[in-house]
Amino acid sequence: MEPFFLSSLSLFFLLFFTFSSAQMPGFVSLDCGGDKNFTDEIGLKWTPDDKIAYGEISAISVANETRKQYTTLRNFPADSRKYCYTLDVVSRTRYLLRATFLYGNFDNNNVYPKFDISIGATQWSTIVISDANTIEVREIIFLASSPTVSVCLSNATTGQPFISTLELRQFNGSVYFSFYEEHFYLSVSARINFGAETDEPIRYPDDPFDRIWESDSVKKANYLVDVADGTEKISTNVSIDVKRDEMPPVKVMQTAVVGTNGSLTYRLNLDGFPAIGRAYSYLAEIEDFPRNESRKFRLVLPGQADISKAVVNIEENALGKYRVYEPGFNNISLPFVMSFKLGKTADSSRGPLLNAMEINKYLEKNDGSPDGEAISSVISQYSSKDWANEGGDPCLPVPWSWILCSSDQQPRIVSILLSGKNLTGDIPLDIAKLTGLVELWLDGNMLTGPVPDFTGCVDLKIIHLENNHLAGVLPASLGNLPNLRELYVQNNMLSGTVPSELLSRNLVLNYSGNNDLHKGSRKKDQLYVIIGSAAGAAILLLATIISCLFMHKGKKKYYDQDHLISLANQKNPESKSDGHAEVAHCFSFSEIKKYTNNFEKKIGSGGFGVVYYGKQTNGKEIAVKVLTSNTYQGKKEFSNEVSLLSRIHHRNLVQLLGYCREEGNSMLIYEFMHNGTLKEHLYGPLTHGRSINWIQRLEIAEDSAKGIEYLHTGCVPAVIHRDLKSSNILLDRHMRAKVSDFGLSKLNVDGVSHVSSIVRGTVGYLDPEYYISQQLTDKSDIYSFGVILLELISGQEAISNDSFGANCRNIVQWAKLHIESGDIQGIIDPALRNGYDLQSMWKIAEKSLMCVQPHGHMRPSISEVVKEIQDAIAIEREVESVSDEMTRNSVHSSINMGSMDLAATENYLAIDDSIARPTAR
Repeated sequence: MEPFFLSSLSLFFLLFFTFSSAQMPGFVSLDCGGDKNFTDEIGLKWTPDDKIAYGEISAISVANETRKQYTTLRNFPADSRKYCYTLDVVSRTRYLLRATFLYGNFDNNNVYPKFDISIGATQWSTIVISDANTIEVREIIFLASSPTVSVCLSNATTGQPFISTLELRQFNGSVYFSFYEEHFYLSVSARINFGAETDEPIRYPDDPFDRIWESDSVKKANYLVDVADGTEKISTNVSIDVKRDEMPPVKVMQTAVVGTNGSLTYRLNLDGFPAIGRAYSYLAEIEDFPRNESRKFRLVLPGQADISKAVVNIEENALGKYRVYEPGFNNISLPFVMSFKLGKTADSSRGPLLNAMEINKYLEKNDGSPDGEAISSVISQYSSKDWANEGGDPCLPVPWSWILCSSDQQPRIVSILLSGKNLTGDIPLDIAKLTGLVELWLDGNMLTGPVPDFTGCVDLKIIHLENNHLAGVLPASLGNLPNLRELYVQNNMLSGTVPSELLSRNLVLNYSGNNDLHKGSRKKDQLYVIIGSAAGAAILLLATIISCLFMHKGKKKYYDQDHLISLANQKNPESKSDGHAEVAHCFSFSEIKKYTNNFEKKIGSGGFGVVYYGKQTNGKEIAVKVLTSNTYQGKKEFSNEVSLLSRIHHRNLVQLLGYCREEGNSMLIYEFMHNGTLKEHLYGPLTHGRSINWIQRLEIAEDSAKGIEYLHTGCVPAVIHRDLKSSNILLDRHMRAKVSDFGLSKLNVDGVSHVSSIVRGTVGYLDPEYYISQQLTDKSDIYSFGVILLELISGQEAISNDSFGANCRNIVQWAKLHIESGDIQGIIDPALRNGYDLQSMWKIAEKSLMCVQPHGHMRPSISEVVKEIQDAIAIEREVESVSDEMTRNSVHSSINMGSMDLAATENYLAIDDSIARPTAR
């Protein structure tokens, strides 16, 4: 296929293709990258997406994956555009939409992709590939509000966006009906078949809607762990009456787990949470027992005592055995790590039973640009053009290739860029309905007819209509546009007189090449510029040029001339270092002797030498590092640290006050950090009787990560620390952390993927990939920081002969075994004494494992790590706030021990004050 080149004004691109169901009512199964129709082993009919003109097809081969739909994929460029599939649907009908992604190292780069997927204008999910051979699945339930739905891929931060399959499944009647479906999608987080007889999921044809019910037998990290003793699986061959709201499949309801010791307990991670969700259990009594026995139980969720008031009696609630009962909540706040318990009541002879469970997250719809209807009418005249068939919302998640949008939550179209697109016919009148329009570029086409009335576009500043076949007169209404600054209509077939309203304005006006258009008696005037001063004209011209440059270079945000000029007059308050070293203060040896009282108080030591306490004559406390190594490497590290710290300044980096190189001594003088090193607080002498709590540890992690983030992203060239460890994180009098010791740091030159160097660092923190390849990247720092996160969780040293059991000396290996098996409690520092929220702990544990992945491209950026730490801090502070509120109000909930239908329990939690709130069904 010939390469497709966008014009210089085309900033973004997405693809559009309409697929129709051809197999059974409401089912669409797209084999992305496939080449022919086929029916799979379960009876689903697949269609290739071979009508798509863009993207590339890649063949992959993954061990133990033989399904044809996973032997190919379609991938797209990693650029600023969006790539959309548009599917036909029936308006006011509910659907399940499923997208799957199997990487399979299709690009032979082993660069795990990360990109966004959206449904229409709504951000659906971020796809993060962490295993080349694992299928990532995203499902969403929605009520169709128009005849089509668009699924778009965009915003790739690593690798290339790609997709393996796209599936659409229509629901019947009121399945998944909600009073809130006009405002929210349901993003599927968990759908579990309890008591499953195999690891295989249950789906079509057993489920006529092709929902995928995951087996509870599957073993994966943090999935259905902490299972109570006495949990047993049961099953029946008796058919189950499933004719209730969501109609779970009979095969799912024929199995269950029972708590023979009186309880069922589970813990699992919920993707996309903490959030407001919709949680339902599916219950059917499938055991026969004497009439004098009963099964009654309660649901217990940590922190939600009111839920435990409800008592479930399946047989009573379902009006008999072998009938489905669906208790649950339409609106419940759930954490990222959800633990739950079903416990039998005192008067129950049987333990609790659970057949299936489904948990979905409310995803608020984004209505997109208010200009959607108007711009759709505009492009309807050009339905055969590629640029008119880009699909999705015109502005979100990124704009179409030929428009620019404002940065509002509901963005307006501010620029139309259709120069040289071979447009014919009249200028579409609906353009005048784009009330936020600032620039209109329709030059270089074959447009005919009159110039429209743009009165409705009060923000319009620049109009380019030159080099067309426009006829008629220039409308006087153009002169009433309050913000119009430039009007270009040359080389058309316009006639008449230039309206006086235009001539009386400070305006750049070009109407040359229109033989019958003139300015009153001065017909020879062709370029008319009226402006207050020569300086003003120069500014306007310069701003116009810069404005054009911004448009042609693909900036997403619109910049007008006034904004550009103001930007030029501003100074950047957080400018990056420019590589010119500032001069560090040079202390004399006699000054240092005086400040340290002849090196009286030693406060630290290491391979570099000894650190002494000092105080300057002005009372400022200092730390003096005296380097004992007089080798070439020692001198190099000294010079390196002076050079680096002289030019980089950040509140989370220890400040270098100066240096001394006199009488054979090499000394570095720093600000004094009153609370020593993080290492000393975790497992050193400072731990006795005053261990730092979890929120303090998170704040230390955040401070340290921000310091590293500055080194990686705020310095030019970037700085790789190369020796991050807990003893190089220092704490001030307020327990705020700063990164220290830059003697081994390296500069990472722009455009170079790595720095080749002799391996240096500290055992236990050293990136194994760097050790093997001797190629240093910023991801080497990420590995070291992941080890520090594990130290913060566990209070253990990075290397130990005693702490990690037989045949294990490394904290990474030890922690990974526990975390991946779901046993996070096995690594949490006992000194924390349950003073933490489990979901914040899980967030940090999982991110730490991502940081210590064996290959650098699998590790997150430091900015991603900062965000995760901040999320964990927010969870802890929210828990503290709730706890404080409960303490202040002395709230004590009394538990009603009587029988109550679980579904009747109301649990009001705000989703959006502007709409009705979901309640229990």
